[in-house]
Amino acid sequence: MYNFDEIIDRKNTSCVKYDALDAYFGKDDLQPLWVADMDFKTPKVINDAIIKRAQHGIYGYAKASEKTFFLVQQWMKERHNWQIQTNSISFVNGVVPAYSATIEAFSNEGDEIIVQTPVYFPLFKSVKENKRILVTNPLKEENGHYTMDLDDLKSKITPKTKILALCSPHNPVGRVWTKEELIKLSEICIKNNIIIISDEIHADIVFKKFTPLASISKEISDITLTLNSPGKTFNIAGLNCAYAISENKKILDTFNEIIKKRELNSINVFGFTALESAYEFGEKWLESLLQYLNLNIKFTKQYLENNNSKIIFIEPESTYLLWFSFKNYSISHAKVKQKLLENSKIALNDGTSFGTEGKGFFRLNCALPKVNLEKALSKIVTEF
Repeated sequence: MYNFDEIIDRKNTSCVKYDALDAYFGKDDLQPLWVADMDFKTPKVINDAIIKRAQHGIYGYAKASEKTFFLVQQWMKERHNWQIQTNSISFVNGVVPAYSATIEAFSNEGDEIIVQTPVYFPLFKSVKENKRILVTNPLKEENGHYTMDLDDLKSKITPKTKILALCSPHNPVGRVWTKEELIKLSEICIKNNIIIISDEIHADIVFKKFTPLASISKEISDITLTLNSPGKTFNIAGLNCAYAISENKKILDTFNEIIKKRELNSINVFGFTALESAYEFGEKWLESLLQYLNLNIKFTKQYLENNNSKIIFIEPESTYLLWFSFKNYSISHAKVKQKLLENSKIALNDGTSFGTEGKGFFRLNCALPKVNLEKALSKIVTEF
């Protein structure tokens, strides 16, 4: 019904993944498997809705309608068993800008923000740019499986610790944190009066049960602000439509003050249109997408094994991002990067961009037609 095998030329479309290769890697002849968007067409129902809206011919300032709020509520209830109220939702033009705003909202310059590395790099970049102190709570890795190091977390909390940035599901290691893990983490934050900013943008691209942090209990909800968007799920990140959820009125009001100050609460008309059509009509497409991604992940695993590659990765519980470990090769991280770029002609995300714990790792995006994935893997295993 949905053709995820279709090859689409994205070059010369002002696309970061393809058209910024030279700027980021110094080469433009690379096969790009780095930026976390998909090489699949956005669902037809979304394209059709945008075209219909465009035919109106006027693209003035837009606002969220009652339907917009309702569809977010309905999506959370039906997909994640989370009942939220209209007044718990605020729309914002991106998860990363929203995260940066939370740092200003809930801390002061010189305060400490905890991040769990390796992690999506804007989570620590925003801390430094807002002149806060970055405190890392590295995840524990055992045979490629990652867990939270809560003893380390407790040892690093001080009276100046104001925020913990949670990536849930986790990018890049692909964990879907269990309810039990989330409860233990939250108990520490509740005890120490720490606000949790939960980035849940990959919540719908999961291969096991996902639990929204704030849905667990009122006590946890009271210290949590959740950030989400249909951007990753439906490949509409470029439309910059996201939202924040908090059932603690004081937290949401404080956040709203900052996004108004930063002018982050203005969503363009096509962003709202895309969100509404995605959440109203996109579920069947999403289910087919998840099946295709799961097949690509398993194909990658089997391909590496069949070719006796020493590259290893644990099949992710979420996301289409594979956390490749090259640690079984007796060469430096820099040499691996050189071979990928110069010999394999493949652009992957450098693991060290996610923190020092990413040394020896590179992140591969497998959300592309299988034939192109196979081409990339062939070029990689030829060198490794």
